[in-house]
Amino acid sequence: MTLAQGSTEMVDVLSRQRSAFLQDGPPSLSLREARLQRLRAAVLRHREALKDAVSADFGNRSRHETDLMELACIIQGIDYLLRNLRRFMKRERRHVQFAYRSGRAYVEYQPLGVVGVMAPWNYPLSLTLVPLATALAAGNRAMLKPSELTPRASQALHDVLAEAFAEDEVAVILGGPEVGAEFSALPFDYLLFTGSTQVGRKVMRAASDNLVPVTLELGGKSPAVIARGHANDRTIRSLVFGKLSNAGQTCVAPDYALVHESDLQTFIDQYTNTVRRFYPNGLDSSDYTTIINTRHYQRLSGLINDARNRGTQVLEIGQCPDDVAVRERILAPTLVINPDDEALLMQEEIFGPVLPVRTYTTLDEAIGYVNARPRPLALYYFGNEDQGCAQVLARTTSGNVGINNTLLHVAQDDLPFGGVGASGMGAYHGVEGFRSMSQAKGVFVQGRWNLPGLLHAPFGKIAELGIAFTLGKSRAPSP
Repeated sequence: MTLAQGSTEMVDVLSRQRSAFLQDGPPSLSLREARLQRLRAAVLRHREALKDAVSADFGNRSRHETDLMELACIIQGIDYLLRNLRRFMKRERRHVQFAYRSGRAYVEYQPLGVVGVMAPWNYPLSLTLVPLATALAAGNRAMLKPSELTPRASQALHDVLAEAFAEDEVAVILGGPEVGAEFSALPFDYLLFTGSTQVGRKVMRAASDNLVPVTLELGGKSPAVIARGHANDRTIRSLVFGKLSNAGQTCVAPDYALVHESDLQTFIDQYTNTVRRFYPNGLDSSDYTTIINTRHYQRLSGLINDARNRGTQVLEIGQCPDDVAVRERILAPTLVINPDDEALLMQEEIFGPVLPVRTYTTLDEAIGYVNARPRPLALYYFGNEDQGCAQVLARTTSGNVGINNTLLHVAQDDLPFGGVGASGMGAYHGVEGFRSMSQAKGVFVQGRWNLPGLLHAPFGKIAELGIAFTLGKSRAPSP
Protein backbone atom coordinates (compact mmCIF):
# COMPACT_ATOMS: atom_id res chain seq x y z
CA MET A 1 0.00 0.00 0.00
CA THR A 2 1.34 3.41 -0.79
CA LEU A 3 0.81 7.12 -0.47
CA ALA A 4 1.90 8.59 -3.78
CA GLN A 5 2.67 12.25 -4.42
CA GLY A 6 3.50 12.13 -8.11
CA SER A 7 3.73 10.14 -11.27
CA THR A 8 7.09 8.52 -10.45
CA GLU A 9 5.72 6.77 -7.38
CA MET A 10 2.54 5.73 -9.18
CA VAL A 11 4.44 4.34 -12.15
CA ASP A 12 6.60 2.34 -9.74
CA VAL A 13 3.53 0.85 -8.03
CA LEU A 14 1.98 -0.02 -11.38
CA SER A 15 5.21 -1.64 -12.55
CA ARG A 16 5.47 -3.77 -9.42
CA GLN A 17 1.84 -4.87 -9.65
CA ARG A 18 2.19 -5.79 -13.31
CA SER A 19 5.42 -7.71 -12.67
CA ALA A 20 3.78 -9.64 -9.84
CA PHE A 21 0.78 -10.42 -12.03
CA LEU A 22 2.95 -11.72 -14.88
CA GLN A 23 5.16 -13.71 -12.56
CA ASP A 24 2.31 -15.39 -10.65
CA GLY A 25 -0.04 -15.84 -13.60
CA PRO A 26 -3.85 -15.86 -13.45
CA PRO A 27 -4.96 -16.57 -9.86
CA SER A 28 -6.91 -19.72 -9.10
CA LEU A 29 -10.50 -19.78 -7.92
CA SER A 30 -9.35 -20.43 -4.35
CA LEU A 31 -6.94 -17.46 -4.35
CA ARG A 32 -9.60 -15.12 -5.72
CA GLU A 33 -12.02 -16.32 -3.06
CA ALA A 34 -9.38 -15.79 -0.37
CA ARG A 35 -8.78 -12.20 -1.51
CA LEU A 36 -12.51 -11.48 -1.45
CA GLN A 37 -12.80 -12.98 2.02
CA ARG A 38 -9.89 -10.81 3.20
CA LEU A 39 -11.63 -7.72 1.86
CA ARG A 40 -14.92 -8.71 3.48
CA ALA A 41 -13.30 -9.35 6.87
CA ALA A 42 -11.36 -6.07 6.77
CA VAL A 43 -14.50 -4.02 6.08
CA LEU A 44 -16.44 -5.64 8.92
CA ARG A 45 -13.51 -5.39 11.33
CA HIS A 46 -13.18 -1.64 10.73
CA ARG A 47 -16.87 -0.88 10.21
CA GLU A 48 -17.19 1.73 12.97
CA ALA A 49 -13.96 3.52 12.04
CA LEU A 50 -15.09 3.73 8.41
CA LYS A 51 -18.44 5.19 9.43
CA ASP A 52 -16.74 7.71 11.71
CA ALA A 53 -14.43 8.83 8.91
CA VAL A 54 -17.26 9.33 6.41
CA SER A 55 -19.38 11.28 8.87
CA ALA A 56 -16.44 13.50 9.79
CA ASP A 57 -15.80 14.29 6.13
CA PHE A 58 -19.42 15.32 5.55
CA GLY A 59 -19.77 17.26 8.79
CA ASN A 60 -22.53 14.76 9.47
CA ARG A 61 -23.66 11.72 7.55
CA SER A 62 -26.32 9.45 8.95
CA ARG A 63 -24.65 6.30 10.27
CA HIS A 64 -27.73 4.36 9.21
CA GLU A 65 -27.24 5.60 5.64
CA THR A 66 -23.60 4.55 5.66
CA ASP A 67 -24.55 1.12 6.95
CA LEU A 68 -27.38 0.65 4.46
CA MET A 69 -26.07 2.36 1.34
CA GLU A 70 -22.37 1.66 1.63
CA LEU A 71 -21.33 -1.15 3.95
CA ALA A 72 -24.31 -3.43 3.24
CA CYS A 73 -23.80 -2.93 -0.50
CA ILE A 74 -20.12 -3.85 -0.18
CA ILE A 75 -20.74 -7.02 1.84
CA GLN A 76 -23.68 -8.13 -0.32
CA GLY A 77 -21.63 -7.49 -3.46
CA ILE A 78 -18.70 -9.55 -2.17
CA ASP A 79 -21.05 -12.37 -1.14
CA TYR A 80 -22.64 -12.33 -4.59
CA LEU A 81 -19.23 -12.67 -6.23
CA LEU A 82 -18.24 -15.49 -3.89
CA ARG A 83 -21.43 -17.40 -4.73
CA ASN A 84 -21.09 -16.98 -8.47
CA LEU A 85 -17.34 -16.85 -9.09
CA ARG A 86 -16.93 -20.50 -10.07
CA ARG A 87 -19.67 -20.10 -12.69
CA PHE A 88 -18.23 -16.82 -13.99
CA MET A 89 -14.78 -18.38 -14.43
CA LYS A 90 -16.05 -21.48 -16.15
CA ARG A 91 -15.00 -22.02 -19.76
CA GLU A 92 -17.94 -21.18 -22.04
CA ARG A 93 -18.64 -23.49 -24.95
CA ARG A 94 -19.58 -21.84 -28.25
CA HIS A 95 -21.19 -23.04 -31.46
CA VAL A 96 -19.00 -24.35 -34.32
CA GLN A 97 -20.06 -23.80 -37.93
CA PHE A 98 -20.91 -26.82 -40.09
CA ALA A 99 -17.74 -26.60 -42.19
CA TYR A 100 -15.57 -26.93 -39.04
CA ARG A 101 -17.87 -29.24 -37.09
CA SER A 102 -15.21 -31.71 -35.97
CA GLY A 103 -13.46 -28.91 -34.04
CA ARG A 104 -14.61 -27.17 -30.89
CA ALA A 105 -14.82 -23.55 -29.79
CA TYR A 106 -14.94 -21.95 -26.38
CA VAL A 107 -14.35 -18.67 -24.55
CA GLU A 108 -12.04 -18.29 -21.58
CA TYR A 109 -12.26 -15.22 -19.37
CA GLN A 110 -8.75 -14.13 -18.42
CA PRO A 111 -7.77 -11.36 -15.99
CA LEU A 112 -6.50 -8.25 -17.73
CA GLY A 113 -3.72 -7.42 -15.28
CA VAL A 114 -3.84 -4.16 -13.32
CA VAL A 115 -7.13 -2.28 -12.93
CA GLY A 116 -7.32 1.39 -11.98
CA VAL A 117 -10.33 2.65 -10.00
CA MET A 118 -11.10 6.35 -9.61
CA ALA A 119 -13.81 6.86 -6.97
CA PRO A 120 -15.93 9.91 -6.06
CA TRP A 121 -16.68 11.53 -2.72
CA ASN A 122 -20.42 10.96 -2.39
CA TYR A 123 -20.20 7.24 -1.50
CA PRO A 124 -16.47 6.99 -0.81
CA LEU A 125 -16.57 3.44 0.59
CA SER A 126 -18.87 1.50 -1.73
CA LEU A 127 -17.84 3.23 -4.95
CA THR A 128 -14.24 2.29 -4.18
CA LEU A 129 -14.63 -1.19 -2.74
CA VAL A 130 -17.34 -2.69 -4.96
CA PRO A 131 -15.21 -2.05 -8.08
CA LEU A 132 -12.21 -3.40 -6.15
CA ALA A 133 -14.12 -6.59 -5.30
CA THR A 134 -15.05 -6.98 -8.97
CA ALA A 135 -11.44 -6.51 -10.04
CA LEU A 136 -10.23 -9.11 -7.53
CA ALA A 137 -12.94 -11.57 -8.57
CA ALA A 138 -11.83 -11.21 -12.19
CA GLY A 139 -8.27 -12.06 -11.09
CA ASN A 140 -6.69 -8.61 -11.38
CA ARG A 141 -4.44 -6.45 -9.21
CA ALA A 142 -5.81 -2.97 -8.44
CA MET A 143 -4.75 0.61 -7.83
CA LEU A 144 -7.35 2.87 -6.21
CA LYS A 145 -7.62 6.66 -6.29
CA PRO A 146 -10.28 7.80 -3.78
CA SER A 147 -11.50 11.39 -3.69
CA GLU A 148 -9.52 14.15 -2.03
CA LEU A 149 -12.87 15.72 -0.94
CA THR A 150 -13.27 12.96 1.68
CA PRO A 151 -9.72 12.84 3.07
CA ARG A 152 -10.57 10.96 6.29
CA ALA A 153 -12.45 8.24 4.45
CA SER A 154 -9.66 7.99 1.89
CA GLN A 155 -7.05 7.65 4.63
CA ALA A 156 -9.20 5.05 6.40
CA LEU A 157 -9.45 3.03 3.18
CA HIS A 158 -5.70 3.29 2.77
CA ASP A 159 -5.10 1.96 6.28
CA VAL A 160 -7.73 -0.80 6.13
CA LEU A 161 -6.52 -2.14 2.80
CA ALA A 162 -2.86 -1.88 3.80
CA GLU A 163 -3.65 -4.24 6.64
CA ALA A 164 -5.39 -6.74 4.36
CA PHE A 165 -3.32 -6.73 1.16
CA ALA A 166 0.25 -6.61 -0.03
CA GLU A 167 1.27 -3.58 -2.03
CA ASP A 168 1.57 -5.61 -5.24
CA GLU A 169 -2.06 -6.79 -4.85
CA VAL A 170 -3.92 -3.60 -3.93
CA ALA A 171 -2.58 -0.04 -3.63
CA VAL A 172 -4.34 3.15 -2.57
CA ILE A 173 -3.09 6.40 -4.10
CA LEU A 174 -3.86 9.56 -2.11
CA GLY A 175 -3.67 13.10 -3.42
CA GLY A 176 -5.51 15.97 -5.02
CA PRO A 177 -6.73 16.73 -8.56
CA GLU A 178 -3.18 16.80 -9.97
CA VAL A 179 -2.56 13.26 -8.70
CA GLY A 180 -5.94 12.24 -10.13
CA ALA A 181 -5.00 13.59 -13.54
CA GLU A 182 -1.69 11.69 -13.47
CA PHE A 183 -3.47 8.55 -12.28
CA SER A 184 -5.91 8.65 -15.23
CA ALA A 185 -2.99 8.82 -17.66
CA LEU A 186 -1.28 5.66 -16.38
CA PRO A 187 -1.13 2.69 -18.78
CA PHE A 188 -3.53 0.46 -16.86
CA ASP A 189 -5.04 -2.62 -18.40
CA TYR A 190 -8.48 -1.25 -17.52
CA LEU A 191 -9.79 1.91 -15.85
CA LEU A 192 -13.09 2.51 -14.06
CA PHE A 193 -14.07 6.10 -13.26
CA THR A 194 -17.09 7.26 -11.26
CA GLY A 195 -17.80 10.98 -11.18
CA SER A 196 -19.10 13.90 -13.19
CA THR A 197 -19.55 13.93 -16.94
CA GLN A 198 -17.17 16.87 -17.23
CA VAL A 199 -14.31 15.06 -15.48
CA GLY A 200 -15.24 11.81 -17.21
CA ARG A 201 -14.45 13.38 -20.58
CA LYS A 202 -10.98 14.33 -19.33
CA VAL A 203 -10.38 10.85 -17.95
CA MET A 204 -11.37 9.24 -21.24
CA ARG A 205 -9.04 11.57 -23.19
CA ALA A 206 -6.14 10.73 -20.88
CA ALA A 207 -6.81 6.98 -21.07
CA SER A 208 -7.03 7.09 -24.86
CA ASP A 209 -3.33 7.95 -25.16
CA ASN A 210 -2.53 4.45 -23.86
CA LEU A 211 -5.59 2.80 -25.44
CA VAL A 212 -6.79 1.86 -21.95
CA PRO A 213 -10.36 0.49 -22.02
CA VAL A 214 -12.64 2.47 -19.71
CA THR A 215 -15.93 2.19 -17.90
CA LEU A 216 -17.36 5.60 -17.07
CA GLU A 217 -20.03 5.82 -14.38
CA LEU A 218 -21.24 9.39 -14.72
CA GLY A 219 -24.52 11.04 -13.78
CA GLY A 220 -27.05 13.28 -15.41
CA LYS A 221 -30.62 14.28 -14.76
CA SER A 222 -32.50 11.11 -13.83
CA PRO A 223 -36.27 11.65 -14.23
CA ALA A 224 -39.12 10.26 -12.13
CA VAL A 225 -42.26 9.86 -14.24
CA ILE A 226 -45.37 9.63 -12.07
CA ALA A 227 -48.44 8.29 -13.83
CA ARG A 228 -51.73 10.12 -13.46
CA GLY A 229 -53.39 9.29 -10.16
CA HIS A 230 -50.23 7.85 -8.58
CA ALA A 231 -49.03 10.78 -6.48
CA ASN A 232 -49.90 8.63 -3.48
CA ASP A 233 -48.21 7.77 -0.19
CA ARG A 234 -46.32 4.76 -1.57
CA THR A 235 -44.92 6.74 -4.50
CA ILE A 236 -43.92 9.77 -2.49
CA ARG A 237 -42.25 7.74 0.27
CA SER A 238 -40.04 6.10 -2.35
CA LEU A 239 -39.34 9.43 -4.03
CA VAL A 240 -38.38 11.12 -0.75
CA PHE A 241 -36.14 8.19 0.16
CA GLY A 242 -34.34 8.44 -3.19
CA LYS A 243 -34.09 12.22 -3.17
CA LEU A 244 -33.06 12.83 0.44
CA SER A 245 -30.77 9.87 1.14
CA ASN A 246 -27.31 11.39 1.51
CA ALA A 247 -29.09 14.75 1.11
CA GLY A 248 -29.55 14.03 -2.59
CA GLN A 249 -25.82 13.61 -3.18
CA THR A 250 -26.38 10.40 -5.13
CA CYS A 251 -25.68 9.84 -8.82
CA VAL A 252 -28.93 7.88 -9.30
CA ALA A 253 -31.12 10.18 -7.19
CA PRO A 254 -34.26 11.38 -9.00
CA ASP A 255 -33.21 14.74 -10.43
CA TYR A 256 -36.65 15.98 -11.46
CA ALA A 257 -40.24 14.72 -11.30
CA LEU A 258 -42.80 14.70 -14.08
CA VAL A 259 -46.27 14.87 -12.51
CA HIS A 260 -49.67 14.98 -14.22
CA GLU A 261 -51.09 18.50 -13.99
CA SER A 262 -54.18 17.27 -12.12
CA ASP A 263 -51.98 15.72 -9.39
CA LEU A 264 -49.70 18.68 -8.68
CA GLN A 265 -51.24 19.89 -5.41
CA THR A 266 -51.64 16.34 -4.14
CA PHE A 267 -47.97 15.73 -4.93
CA ILE A 268 -46.87 18.88 -3.04
CA ASP A 269 -48.98 18.01 0.01
CA GLN A 270 -47.83 14.38 0.09
CA TYR A 271 -44.17 15.32 -0.37
CA THR A 272 -44.35 17.90 2.43
CA ASN A 273 -46.03 15.51 4.86
CA THR A 274 -43.63 12.67 4.02
CA VAL A 275 -40.51 14.79 4.58
CA ARG A 276 -41.84 15.82 7.99
CA ARG A 277 -42.56 12.18 8.87
CA PHE A 278 -39.06 11.14 7.77
CA TYR A 279 -37.41 13.84 9.93
CA PRO A 280 -39.80 14.47 12.84
CA ASN A 281 -37.08 16.14 14.91
CA GLY A 282 -36.21 18.64 12.21
CA LEU A 283 -33.25 18.83 9.89
CA ASP A 284 -30.74 19.02 12.71
CA SER A 285 -31.38 15.32 13.27
CA SER A 286 -28.30 13.13 13.03
CA ASP A 287 -30.18 11.22 10.33
CA TYR A 288 -30.12 14.19 7.91
CA THR A 289 -26.86 14.44 5.99
CA THR A 290 -25.12 17.75 5.38
CA ILE A 291 -23.75 18.99 2.06
CA ILE A 292 -20.17 17.84 1.56
CA ASN A 293 -18.49 21.27 1.55
CA THR A 294 -19.08 25.00 1.30
CA ARG A 295 -18.51 25.13 -2.45
CA HIS A 296 -21.24 22.60 -3.16
CA TYR A 297 -23.56 24.25 -0.62
CA GLN A 298 -23.12 27.61 -2.36
CA ARG A 299 -23.66 26.00 -5.77
CA LEU A 300 -26.98 24.50 -4.62
CA SER A 301 -28.04 27.76 -3.01
CA GLY A 302 -27.26 29.47 -6.31
CA LEU A 303 -29.52 27.07 -8.21
CA ILE A 304 -32.39 27.82 -5.83
CA ASN A 305 -31.83 31.59 -5.98
CA ASP A 306 -31.71 31.48 -9.77
CA ALA A 307 -35.14 29.80 -9.80
CA ARG A 308 -36.52 32.37 -7.35
CA ASN A 309 -35.19 35.24 -9.43
CA ARG A 310 -37.06 33.83 -12.42
CA GLY A 311 -40.32 34.07 -10.48
CA THR A 312 -40.61 30.31 -10.01
CA GLN A 313 -42.43 28.91 -6.97
CA VAL A 314 -39.90 27.56 -4.46
CA LEU A 315 -41.07 25.57 -1.42
CA GLU A 316 -38.65 24.82 1.41
CA ILE A 317 -39.75 21.92 3.60
CA GLY A 318 -38.51 21.16 7.08
CA GLN A 319 -36.93 23.34 9.68
CA CYS A 320 -33.25 24.25 9.65
CA PRO A 321 -31.66 24.82 13.08
CA ASP A 322 -31.67 28.43 14.26
CA ASP A 323 -28.02 28.22 15.31
CA VAL A 324 -26.23 27.49 12.04
CA ALA A 325 -23.03 26.90 13.97
CA VAL A 326 -24.60 23.72 15.36
CA ARG A 327 -24.63 22.13 11.93
CA GLU A 328 -23.17 23.93 8.97
CA ARG A 329 -24.19 23.27 5.36
CA ILE A 330 -27.71 21.99 6.13
CA LEU A 331 -29.88 22.52 3.07
CA ALA A 332 -33.62 22.08 3.53
CA PRO A 333 -35.52 19.74 1.19
CA THR A 334 -36.85 22.02 -1.52
CA LEU A 335 -39.47 21.71 -4.26
CA VAL A 336 -39.24 23.98 -7.31
CA ILE A 337 -42.54 24.04 -9.20
CA ASN A 338 -42.54 24.19 -12.99
CA PRO A 339 -39.16 25.85 -13.55
CA ASP A 340 -38.47 26.88 -17.13
CA ASP A 341 -35.92 24.95 -19.16
CA GLU A 342 -33.42 27.82 -18.99
CA ALA A 343 -33.24 27.66 -15.18
CA LEU A 344 -29.83 26.52 -13.98
CA LEU A 345 -31.28 23.61 -12.03
CA MET A 346 -32.74 22.25 -15.26
CA GLN A 347 -29.40 22.60 -17.05
CA GLU A 348 -27.11 20.62 -14.72
CA GLU A 349 -27.25 17.66 -12.38
CA ILE A 350 -28.47 18.95 -9.02
CA PHE A 351 -26.77 16.54 -6.59
CA GLY A 352 -28.64 17.87 -3.57
CA PRO A 353 -32.05 17.82 -1.81
CA VAL A 354 -33.71 20.07 -4.42
CA LEU A 355 -36.44 18.56 -6.60
CA PRO A 356 -37.84 20.39 -9.65
CA VAL A 357 -41.41 19.32 -10.43
CA ARG A 358 -42.69 19.69 -14.00
CA THR A 359 -46.29 19.00 -14.96
CA TYR A 360 -47.47 17.19 -18.09
CA THR A 361 -50.84 16.59 -19.74
CA THR A 362 -50.20 13.35 -21.65
CA LEU A 363 -47.73 10.52 -21.19
CA ASP A 364 -46.45 11.14 -24.72
CA GLU A 365 -45.53 14.66 -23.61
CA ALA A 366 -43.62 13.31 -20.60
CA ILE A 367 -41.76 10.78 -22.74
CA GLY A 368 -40.89 13.48 -25.26
CA TYR A 369 -39.52 15.68 -22.48
CA VAL A 370 -37.20 12.90 -21.27
CA ASN A 371 -36.06 12.06 -24.81
CA ALA A 372 -35.25 15.68 -25.63
CA ARG A 373 -32.49 15.60 -23.02
CA PRO A 374 -29.24 13.64 -22.62
CA ARG A 375 -29.76 10.02 -21.64
CA PRO A 376 -29.86 9.63 -17.86
CA LEU A 377 -28.11 7.18 -15.57
CA ALA A 378 -31.45 6.08 -14.10
CA LEU A 379 -35.14 6.47 -14.87
CA TYR A 380 -38.01 5.90 -12.45
CA TYR A 381 -41.64 5.16 -13.26
CA PHE A 382 -44.44 5.14 -10.71
CA GLY A 383 -47.71 3.58 -11.73
CA ASN A 384 -49.29 0.29 -12.70
CA GLU A 385 -47.28 -2.11 -14.83
CA ASP A 386 -49.61 -1.47 -17.74
CA GLN A 387 -49.43 0.00 -21.21
CA GLY A 388 -48.12 3.31 -19.86
CA CYS A 389 -45.24 1.58 -18.11
CA ALA A 390 -44.49 -0.45 -21.24
CA GLN A 391 -44.47 2.76 -23.29
CA VAL A 392 -41.96 4.45 -21.00
CA LEU A 393 -39.69 1.38 -20.99
CA ALA A 394 -39.83 0.94 -24.77
CA ARG A 395 -39.51 4.58 -25.83
CA THR A 396 -36.83 5.89 -23.47
CA THR A 397 -33.17 4.97 -23.18
CA SER A 398 -31.37 5.21 -19.84
CA GLY A 399 -29.00 3.31 -17.61
CA ASN A 400 -31.20 1.25 -15.29
CA VAL A 401 -34.91 1.63 -14.52
CA GLY A 402 -36.75 1.45 -11.23
CA ILE A 403 -40.49 0.75 -11.32
CA ASN A 404 -42.29 1.96 -8.19
CA ASN A 405 -38.97 2.44 -6.39
CA THR A 406 -35.87 4.63 -6.42
CA LEU A 407 -32.19 3.69 -5.95
CA LEU A 408 -32.89 0.02 -5.25
CA HIS A 409 -31.78 -1.22 -8.67
CA VAL A 410 -28.20 -0.45 -7.62
CA ALA A 411 -28.50 -3.01 -4.80
CA GLN A 412 -29.48 -5.82 -7.19
CA ASP A 413 -26.08 -7.42 -7.62
CA ASP A 414 -27.14 -9.60 -10.55
CA LEU A 415 -28.10 -6.57 -12.65
CA PRO A 416 -25.48 -4.65 -14.64
CA PHE A 417 -25.05 -1.07 -13.47
CA GLY A 418 -23.97 1.62 -15.90
CA GLY A 419 -24.97 4.60 -17.97
CA VAL A 420 -25.43 5.39 -21.62
CA GLY A 421 -24.41 8.42 -23.65
CA ALA A 422 -23.69 11.40 -21.41
CA SER A 423 -24.38 9.28 -18.30
CA GLY A 424 -21.52 6.91 -19.03
CA MET A 425 -20.44 3.77 -20.84
CA GLY A 426 -19.85 0.19 -19.85
CA ALA A 427 -21.19 -1.52 -16.76
CA TYR A 428 -20.14 -3.27 -13.61
CA HIS A 429 -22.05 -5.41 -11.09
CA GLY A 430 -23.31 -8.80 -12.20
CA VAL A 431 -21.55 -11.02 -14.68
CA GLU A 432 -21.15 -7.91 -16.84
CA GLY A 433 -18.76 -6.44 -14.28
CA PHE A 434 -16.68 -9.60 -14.15
CA ARG A 435 -16.53 -9.72 -17.94
CA SER A 436 -15.70 -6.04 -18.37
CA MET A 437 -12.58 -6.57 -16.23
CA SER A 438 -11.65 -9.76 -18.11
CA GLN A 439 -10.40 -10.60 -21.57
CA ALA A 440 -12.89 -12.84 -23.38
CA LYS A 441 -10.41 -15.02 -25.22
CA GLY A 442 -11.98 -17.03 -28.03
CA VAL A 443 -10.29 -20.40 -28.67
CA PHE A 444 -10.86 -22.79 -31.57
CA VAL A 445 -9.42 -26.31 -31.36
CA GLN A 446 -8.86 -27.99 -34.74
CA GLY A 447 -10.56 -31.35 -35.21
CA ARG A 448 -9.40 -34.19 -37.41
CA TRP A 449 -10.83 -32.52 -40.50
CA ASN A 450 -12.69 -29.49 -41.84
CA LEU A 451 -14.08 -28.70 -45.25
CA PRO A 452 -11.49 -26.05 -46.29
CA GLY A 453 -8.72 -28.47 -45.35
CA LEU A 454 -10.17 -31.13 -47.65
CA LEU A 455 -10.19 -28.95 -50.78
CA HIS A 456 -6.74 -30.13 -51.96
CA ALA A 457 -7.06 -33.67 -50.64
CA PRO A 458 -8.41 -36.66 -52.51
CA PHE A 459 -11.78 -35.65 -51.09
CA GLY A 460 -11.77 -32.26 -52.85
CA LYS A 461 -15.02 -32.89 -54.72
CA ILE A 462 -16.76 -33.83 -51.46
CA ALA A 463 -15.44 -30.65 -49.85
CA GLU A 464 -16.70 -28.55 -52.76
CA LEU A 465 -20.15 -30.12 -52.41
CA GLY A 466 -20.10 -29.43 -48.67
CA ILE A 467 -19.17 -25.79 -49.20
CA ALA A 468 -21.86 -25.42 -51.87
CA PHE A 469 -24.35 -26.87 -49.37
CA THR A 470 -23.17 -24.44 -46.71
CA LEU A 471 -23.51 -21.43 -49.03
CA GLY A 472 -26.92 -22.63 -50.09
CA LYS A 473 -28.04 -22.76 -46.46
CA SER A 474 -26.75 -19.22 -45.97
CA ARG A 475 -29.01 -17.66 -48.62
CA ALA A 476 -31.29 -14.94 -47.33
CA PRO A 477 -34.94 -16.00 -46.99
CA SER A 478 -37.27 -14.96 -49.78
CA PRO A 479 -39.36 -11.87 -49.04
